[in-house]
Amino acid sequence: MSSDLFANQNKNFSYYHALIQKIKAYDKKYYQDNDPAISDAKYDLLRQELINIEKEHPEWQQADSPSNQVGYVVKDQFNKITHIKPMLSLTNGFSTDDIKDFIHKIQKFLNIDYCPKIAIEPKIDGISFAARYKNHSFYQGLTRGDGKIGEDITENLKVIENLPMKLPQEAPENLEVRGEIYMSKADFAKLNRQQEEKGQKIFANPRNAASGSLRQLDTSITAMRKLKYFIYNVASENFANSQSESLIKIKKYGFNINDLNKAATDLSTIVEYYKVISERRYELPYDIDGMVYKIDDCILQERLGEIARSPRWAIAHKFPAEEAKTKLENIIIQVGRTGVLTPVAILTAINIGGVIVKRASLHNEDEILRKKIQIGDIVNIKRAGDVIPQITSVELNKRENTHKFIFPKYCPVCNSIVTKLAGEAAIRCLAEYSCKAQILGRIKYSVSLNGLNIIGLRDKQIEFLYNKKLIANSYDIFTLEARQKNSITRLENYPGWGKLSVKNLYKAINNSRKITLEKFIYALAIKHVGSNIAQILSKHFITINSFIDNLAKVNNEDKKIYNELLNIDGVGLKIVAELAKYFARSANLLLLENFTKELNILPYESNQIESKISGKIIVFTGSLKNTTRLEAKAKAEKLGAKVASAISSKTDYLVAGEGSGSKLEKAQKLAIKILTEEEWINLL
Repeated sequence: MSSDLFANQNKNFSYYHALIQKIKAYDKKYYQDNDPAISDAKYDLLRQELINIEKEHPEWQQADSPSNQVGYVVKDQFNKITHIKPMLSLTNGFSTDDIKDFIHKIQKFLNIDYCPKIAIEPKIDGISFAARYKNHSFYQGLTRGDGKIGEDITENLKVIENLPMKLPQEAPENLEVRGEIYMSKADFAKLNRQQEEKGQKIFANPRNAASGSLRQLDTSITAMRKLKYFIYNVASENFANSQSESLIKIKKYGFNINDLNKAATDLSTIVEYYKVISERRYELPYDIDGMVYKIDDCILQERLGEIARSPRWAIAHKFPAEEAKTKLENIIIQVGRTGVLTPVAILTAINIGGVIVKRASLHNEDEILRKKIQIGDIVNIKRAGDVIPQITSVELNKRENTHKFIFPKYCPVCNSIVTKLAGEAAIRCLAEYSCKAQILGRIKYSVSLNGLNIIGLRDKQIEFLYNKKLIANSYDIFTLEARQKNSITRLENYPGWGKLSVKNLYKAINNSRKITLEKFIYALAIKHVGSNIAQILSKHFITINSFIDNLAKVNNEDKKIYNELLNIDGVGLKIVAELAKYFARSANLLLLENFTKELNILPYESNQIESKISGKIIVFTGSLKNTTRLEAKAKAEKLGAKVASAISSKTDYLVAGEGSGSKLEKAQKLAIKILTEEEWINLL
């Protein structure tokens, strides 16, 4: 062999070896760090190049070559687990008045004139989790997920510092605790230094770092990140009589609790402690973003229950927003799924509370005029927790070389005339079904977490599929794979795509074919129908067929179903009008019909207790002596009843308290079963 040929051969082998290392590094980024470094298409080309070299030189092939391996770790996904009790999120309060209102609502609900004992705890800025114990041993852990279903992180929780794997004999045999995983400020700073030295991703804040570290498929990475936790709640029944007692017992069993917890029975003590912790929070070794207030008594918690996804007995009091100054470089217009033209401020990038802020919402034209905002201004930016940054004011004394922003008269996307509807501050494009921005907005809304939940289908991918006329609506996503089999131009052949990315896309789509009625209604992207209304409608109609059959009748000719909708507590005129508008369009009815062929839409499953009044329609009127109407209504709903605000022929019971008026008269005329308060209590 000549020296030139030998040198060339040696060079080729060096290239092959370097290629293996490069692909391994990309595999680690993709499978372990959840942070792909290159596009799937480029990755596919590198894998193919490796395979071609090994075919040409089988003598070079190494046992640990990526061509012999699939992925980077053993597990390929986190299993889904249903919560025994929903993991609810908290309502936020931002002022003393909000907390005063919280206490007032509790007093009104319970019909009391004093402030019940309230447990106060710091609100850890971390990741919620649940840990389950059976026969005194840890056996399962899961994330909050969507509140009903979480991800299995059992192996990851096993490496969390000081989380007990065995409980003492005096603890209940079976127990579920809930808490927050967090990363200390010191460990966060150390991690980012290490990431920087390796040339890897720098985390924006400790919460993001904790989230990325907890959801590692390789638990050795989780262990190295030194995550910590605090327990704030016990989900098991009859564990303690109060929140305060619960924390004492949990600490005794070996769990970490936050020792800054306190109790109070008046607003002034609550507010004073809030101020004390707010001033001290920068000295703490971990991040907190507010305080949590909970009614201490567990029996009162049970009576108060919850509203949709939030407990009625707890609230988060967020700390004041962090502020900074920067330059407003430009104002652009974004068109949303409902046609609203929203002005967005483009800012000189600035770090506020560990987050880089480049944009801020300006809401509408009136907001720009009211705050006298001009392009080129130095503005004050406020950011509170996860709230979208806002411009609070303009530094008028620093104004120079600025110019006013002129709101467009035509939609910047479809060029249709825009208008401001009566009673609205927003300016809208009315080309609902022809404006590209609105169509794309509805598709993106549909596939989100609260809807179809197609994991990994990002905005850019949706835009690409729409622009290539591969989809025209959210339904088309579910027929994409079948249509592609007969297509001349395959998706994987387009720039930016590859076999791996297409395979993952189809897998994500197919994993989303089973959906609850509540999430499906949300995914229809009907104006004013968000998560809460979708839940209310699914609870009322139970099945997809009932939902479609009844809503298809909502029009001016059929007042029966129209009035039935208005009788549903929480559904008002605006919502009914939008439902009528949606179901009056034949294209939407066809879309619904097609969806039912592609999806397994599960009927509503109530987590209420089965009782004598399950499924019954109840109306309350007058004042009750032993409870409030608010509490009576909440209890009826918990027992599976539907509470309506008006009498109709479908009403099963009218519960008539003192001072009953027109509802009682109407019930008598319709021969509705009328119950006194005592008879109602006996029925329960």
